[in-house]
Amino acid sequence: MSGVAGISFGILGPLAAFPRRLAAREVARQHGRLRSGVTRRTTVVVFGRRLLDRVGEAEIAGRHDEQRRAGRAAISENGFLRRLGVLATPADGTLERSALIEQSRLPARDFDLLCLFDAFEHDCEPFSFRDLILAKKYAGLIAGGASWAAIARSVHRATGTVASLTALSLERQGRDAIQARLGGDLSELDGQLLLPIGRAGDDELEQCFEAAEDAEAEQRFDDAARLYERCLAIDPADAVAAFNRANCLTAAGRRAAARSAYLEALKLDAEFAEAWFNLAGLDREDGRTETARRHLERAIGVDADYADAVYNLATLEFDAGGLARARVLWARYLELDTGSDWARNAARGIRFVDLELAQRSAG
Repeated sequence: MSGVAGISFGILGPLAAFPRRLAAREVARQHGRLRSGVTRRTTVVVFGRRLLDRVGEAEIAGRHDEQRRAGRAAISENGFLRRLGVLATPADGTLERSALIEQSRLPARDFDLLCLFDAFEHDCEPFSFRDLILAKKYAGLIAGGASWAAIARSVHRATGTVASLTALSLERQGRDAIQARLGGDLSELDGQLLLPIGRAGDDELEQCFEAAEDAEAEQRFDDAARLYERCLAIDPADAVAAFNRANCLTAAGRRAAARSAYLEALKLDAEFAEAWFNLAGLDREDGRTETARRHLERAIGVDADYADAVYNLATLEFDAGGLARARVLWARYLELDTGSDWARNAARGIRFVDLELAQRSAG
């Protein structure tokens, strides 16, 4: 078995170094799973380098923090390729992360984000002496007012390897521009990306998915649904695109089409817990309570810690008169969530069931 067998990868942002479809094919060959975006089953999140050109640095840092809080590993594109065995790990790594940060005086959070976007020779420890040289250069740039994101973007405009930057004198030009001093002149770090092996079809898919996400964020749900449909025409195996399309159709009030789209997502990935959950929501609103119950049970069967599915199944059982079963489910929900308003509702539900059952026993 390979090093990625059984791992569920998710991608945030388009990849610059490797076409997503080729990556998905290689992950599947090695018995892993790769999806656009992040789902409940995702265990490792790959941060695509083109995310740097799409959203601001604060949002990227927030997404990184969110994934870490959720217990998911966050890795760079090069880290992803190395896990796949497509890219060799550089030799000469001897430095631990803590030692490199201490010696370079680079802020730890900036260091981690620069690693996430392959601004060093190594994407994780052990790091090399060349990484230490780069860290010291980056620390000086950041102390002078540059942002970590500007450094990462500039690094990947450079021709050659990241390690080749150790021989250059890097200087900040405003907050968002890094230049190299060559003799008495300053020069932009122009050139191609480190591993420019994408193809036109892959670019079209990435651009289409980005446009769909943007339309969805702007609540242009009909436009987003059409764009996700275009993504599926390019890559018919993308369960996340089918799921996102279903969500947009639901938001647009096109419930029958949304139901078909959720079923399409589940046909592509029968263990897509969120799709089972959202489909159950449609069924419940349309009065199909038995079908909704089965779909919620499927969601929980895939992900036993899916708190929302547990809570909704408890309320279905309660509404149907299954008080004992509802109590069991609410108690399970309280194991997963102890502090929210929903947790307080679950606790009240348990107290009501206990009182009701006690009265029935007394009568």
